Amino acid sequence: MKVGVLTGGGDCPGLNAVIRSAVRKGVQEYSFEFVGVRDGWLGLLKNDVVPLDISSVRGILPRGGTILGSSRTNPFKHENGLERVRETLASNGVDALVVIGGEDTLGAATELSRQGINLVGVPKTIDNDVSGTDYTFGFDTAVGIATEAIDRLHTTAESHMRALVVEVMGRHSGWIALHAGVAGGANVILIPERPFDIDEVCEQVRRRFEINYAPIVVVAEGAVPKEGQLVVKDRSLDEFGHVRLSGIGEWLAQEISARTEKDARTTVLGHIQRGGTPSAFDRWLATRFGLHAIDAVAQGDFGCMVALRGTDIVRVPLAEATAQNKVVATPLYDEFGVFYG
Repeated sequence: MKVGVLTGGGDCPGLNAVIRSAVRKGVQEYSFEFVGVRDGWLGLLKNDVVPLDISSVRGILPRGGTILGSSRTNPFKHENGLERVRETLASNGVDALVVIGGEDTLGAATELSRQGINLVGVPKTIDNDVSGTDYTFGFDTAVGIATEAIDRLHTTAESHMRALVVEVMGRHSGWIALHAGVAGGANVILIPERPFDIDEVCEQVRRRFEINYAPIVVVAEGAVPKEGQLVVKDRSLDEFGHVRLSGIGEWLAQEISARTEKDARTTVLGHIQRGGTPSAFDRWLATRFGLHAIDAVAQGDFGCMVALRGTDIVRVPLAEATAQNKVVATPLYDEFGVFYG
């Protein structure tokens, strides 16, 4: 059997670990052949594939990003996309795909599976918003990076007695903001699941200054004020119909300064959260996902996604995993006693 491996969407720490474990086990245990699809779904549209073997995945475990490249390409937004995908697979003799991606990449995979393409999904996203799995790899690394940034910002905030707003990633869900904000001792944490009241945010900031303490506000990029609109700098859309987010942090800092007459500055972590070497947990989880994905391919269990449940790796239907985003539940958010607007 010849298996194609594809990484789509935003880059993420741990992608190379999945590629490595899938290829190593596939070759050594099942005698599979492998090809890598370049730049996500774009590679299948352009017939851009490269051979993969054990030597080509050697040494990539600790590397961030993906050796195969990635893109936010939606094959169904391109002329004859489905037919071009089929042609590329057929011309290269590819019998099945391992598709590594987040909500958009796996959403396209779900539709391709319905159209008869043999594939198995692997959940990847720093946002941790894929349903069906307790954790996605990349999330732990992103939280660690954001927490370290918040730790460092505390000292600057205290030295200058100013409020600092830290904008982290999280389009539909606030997992990074919540985890990093709690771990970093933030005073205000704002997430997309709970629209916030800017007056109450400013009141929390005033209270911190009254006790001679400089506040830290952590906000997910997708957070929105009550009775307001999503705040963004750029309203252009990608191929999956998403606005390119960023802007809420700067807006918040301006509002805090104007309403409290205290200095407020913004730090946007952005793609720093995606880059660099994966944490030990993400290497471990990504490796397990790759091993189990190849088992699913070998057993012909297509149309599924490997997932973490507790400490076990299980398989869930792709359609179930991509039906909705996994969001932060209100009880989980409230148990920390953090301010949410």
